[in-house]
Amino acid sequence: MVVVRRRLFQAPWEFRESALFTALAVVAGFVIQIASSGSGIAMPHLPFNAIALSLFAAIVLCTGLVLRNTPLVKWLGGIPLGLCLILAIALLSLIGGVIPQQASAKSSLPVLLGLNQIFSSWPFAGAVLLFLANLGISLSWKLIPVKPQNIQFILFHAGFWIALSCAVFGSSDLQRLVVPINVGKANNLGYTMDSDTPQQLPFSIFLHDFSLEEYPPQLLLYDPHNDKLLMNKSQAILEVRKGTTATWQGIEVLVLEYLPSALPGNNGIPQPADRAKGIPFAKVRINSASAQREAWISTGSPLLKPDAAQMDGFYLIMVPGTPKSFRSAVTVQDEKGHETIANLEVNHPVNFIGWKLYQMGYDEKAGRWSKLSLIEVIHDPWLPAVYLGFFMIMAANILFFWNGIKRTEVKK
Repeated sequence: MVVVRRRLFQAPWEFRESALFTALAVVAGFVIQIASSGSGIAMPHLPFNAIALSLFAAIVLCTGLVLRNTPLVKWLGGIPLGLCLILAIALLSLIGGVIPQQASAKSSLPVLLGLNQIFSSWPFAGAVLLFLANLGISLSWKLIPVKPQNIQFILFHAGFWIALSCAVFGSSDLQRLVVPINVGKANNLGYTMDSDTPQQLPFSIFLHDFSLEEYPPQLLLYDPHNDKLLMNKSQAILEVRKGTTATWQGIEVLVLEYLPSALPGNNGIPQPADRAKGIPFAKVRINSASAQREAWISTGSPLLKPDAAQMDGFYLIMVPGTPKSFRSAVTVQDEKGHETIANLEVNHPVNFIGWKLYQMGYDEKAGRWSKLSLIEVIHDPWLPAVYLGFFMIMAANILFFWNGIKRTEVKK
């Protein structure tokens, strides 16, 4: 029996032709990237990107429906090409995850190849467009005529197409800005992470108050000779509370009293005070081989120096606890008079006229006395379409499992 091997590019095309075509497409993308001196694709904004996506979708669907029986279109919408393009997109995405996506020297090779901005580069855009064409053509074959057994396929592939295409074509309309605001003032200007040029927002944010809650302060022993902090015997982080004990190299410490908010008194003994002005104080007993003493120590603040206790050439200090939560009381208002009063917290955004407002940061040097709040504002008009695609994919998966359960019951 004579086995005749199929020659390259002999119809019907399969994985070898698909892999070669995909590799050539990626290489061509890198060539275009170098020819453009490393400049990636500048996506248009609304409504031009929406028009371009609509035309692209119409061309792909018409191609799949009208030319569905031609060998070339069958290959363009086939599984071999789709798998090769998925692999190419995955490899390019891996490059984007390994190489920092940030500005670099223009003469460097990574910049010329677009490796530092891979997701806006020509090879990535080419691979994604070819994959969308492949996915759209295969989807068109199931759309007409519509059959009940194709619903799960249509939901999954259409959802995937909508989510991916809207995420890519709508990337130029994503706005992510940081708005710095001082207490008692309003601001309608935002800044990007890589630019000092302000961008005006369609609304203003007024900061009424900023508040921060901290975990209890921590006890540490500082070695001034070696300029380092020493770990206690238990190797644990010690939160200051009444009764807390610690041991460092023969030095034993016991917290006798703890005042979470106090101010120095006239006799040197701290007195409880309002949290807005007071700082944590702790009375400690220190035992060492040479002596025993008691002292008050404090964390300090922007207006008060911290108090430390010295013993055997070391300093026992108390540092503020790490932030537990922080929030900003704001009023958001646009030019038309729409207004929202809200408390912004981390991971608890507020929606306002299509924008999401997040609590981002504050003046870390000032700590809970910060008068500055950093608010992140995000606007993505394409996000509902991306969510629609995800929901369609979820519906397809649910339908897939449901059909599997029904087939299992029928067999029983």
